[in-house]
Amino acid sequence: MKTMKDIYDLLKQYGTYIYTRDRIGDLILMEEEIRELYKARAIEPREFQSAMLIIRHEASRLEREEKNG
Repeated sequence: MKTMKDIYDLLKQYGTYIYTRDRIGDLILMEEEIRELYKARAIEPREFQSAMLIIRHEASRLEREEKNG
């Protein structure tokens, strides 16, 4: 797993589609869904770690963009 598209594809495999028009909100929901999949042992620890890292990186990038205008 290397990109946000990979995360969207992973969630889609489990019937989860997230789009709220609020990019940060989408990332929060994705993080929650990934946590639930991990708790349910539907995804491996490696997938969980990769997904969380990608989501957090994207959130940081978006926050920097908002801050810089």
